Amino acid sequence: MEKSKKQEIFEEIAKVRDKFIRRNRYYYEDLKYFYCYHIPPGHRVLELGCGNGDLLAAVQPCQGVGVEFCETVVSDARKKHPKLEFILSDIEELPNLDKFDYIIISDVLENVTDIQNLLTQLKTCCSSHTRIICNFFNHLWEPLLRFGQKVGLNTPNPISNWLSIHDIENFFYLSDFETISSGLRMLFPRNIPVLASFFNKIIARLPFINKLCLTQYVIMRLKPNNQHFQNNFPSVSVIIPTRDEAGNIQGCFERTPKLGKWTELIFVDGNSTDGTIEAIEDGILKYKNQWENITLIHQDDGTGKGDAVRKGFAKAKGDILMILDSDLTMPPEDLPKYYEAIISGKGEFINGCRLIYPMEKLAMRTINYIGNKVFSAIFTWLLKQNVRDTLCGTKVLWRNDYEKIAANRHYFGDFDPFGDFDLLFGAAKLDLKIVDLPIRYRERNYGDIKIERWKHALLLFRMCIVGLHRMK
Repeated sequence: MEKSKKQEIFEEIAKVRDKFIRRNRYYYEDLKYFYCYHIPPGHRVLELGCGNGDLLAAVQPCQGVGVEFCETVVSDARKKHPKLEFILSDIEELPNLDKFDYIIISDVLENVTDIQNLLTQLKTCCSSHTRIICNFFNHLWEPLLRFGQKVGLNTPNPISNWLSIHDIENFFYLSDFETISSGLRMLFPRNIPVLASFFNKIIARLPFINKLCLTQYVIMRLKPNNQHFQNNFPSVSVIIPTRDEAGNIQGCFERTPKLGKWTELIFVDGNSTDGTIEAIEDGILKYKNQWENITLIHQDDGTGKGDAVRKGFAKAKGDILMILDSDLTMPPEDLPKYYEAIISGKGEFINGCRLIYPMEKLAMRTINYIGNKVFSAIFTWLLKQNVRDTLCGTKVLWRNDYEKIAANRHYFGDFDPFGDFDLLFGAAKLDLKIVDLPIRYRERNYGDIKIERWKHALLLFRMCIVGLHRMK
């Protein structure tokens, strides 16, 4: 379609668009909810094809920029949202823009003449931390949407591109982006009490039926640039929770490798009674010249590994945060693999995975192994990213990202005694790229397992229910 003809069509649509938005308020409110879930307030946000600016305003940006090529729509948006910036331009010919934290492309790609060209231009607005969030109609709904336009139920729209999630992911791939997550939502787009909630919150989540939903979405980021840290290696804080692990402490000092500009060790002890504290204090004296810093924190007013991890992270000074279980069933010698995975940008949250390689005979009980498999399947579905092992103790992330997770902790609640789910839920909420890193799980050489299978299994199911409620 020629540019001038396209402008004429959309200028005509603009005259009646507000009426149809009011008529389909349920759909547009759901879009606002979706974007507000993924975009925390106070970030720099760009929206392409921003319309009247309501969606951009809903995410409460510290800097909000909308691009729209209908002059009357831009004029109305400026009056309606004077604190936001609106640029009159065709999104296929983007002007020079700053870099943004988030980019919204909502119900726009269906009308773009050259999607790959648009995405190639968009790279100049992206940093390594930028998230692009797109939603677009499911092509299976084409007959219903066409019929709705004819009878005046929904906005007239000369849609020319009916796209699948795979199509959009391929366009992004060709333009040097990669997928973080994707999915479908909204099976029943009319606000009929009880029916709408039943279909959209329950039926729409079911396998196979989910493929019939109206709205498709993808969340993307730039492919990582492996040269980013070539001459500036970030520092590392290794947090080591301990409780009655005296026989493993010397191994923590001797086997943990030094990484980046410098590495610090932070031991967080949960009221040990077997000499663990004395072993750490002896190690601090013996090895203090080999490390940037060695700290011992006493977990006096809290219990559980989750509390220990949070206390350790709060004291950490390194750019990268690592958790190392003091039982050493995850070999400390593998930590350089985690370091390489995160500084290369392959992932932003590196999750250890014990369920790939064969284990030593007594490393994990059969019932625990089955439980881990079940919970990994549940969490992969919840998080929309593959997580093969939710309870592996070793997890690595950037300190800046952890601070965002901590600031947002109230969203899921603070009752995770392990710390694993607090971090996984938080990382998924921030749309961090979660990557599994397989390790060989070893038998314990000292001490007893701290997991109480049935008691903790009930806690895990409770966390799954919380995740289902808050994420689905």
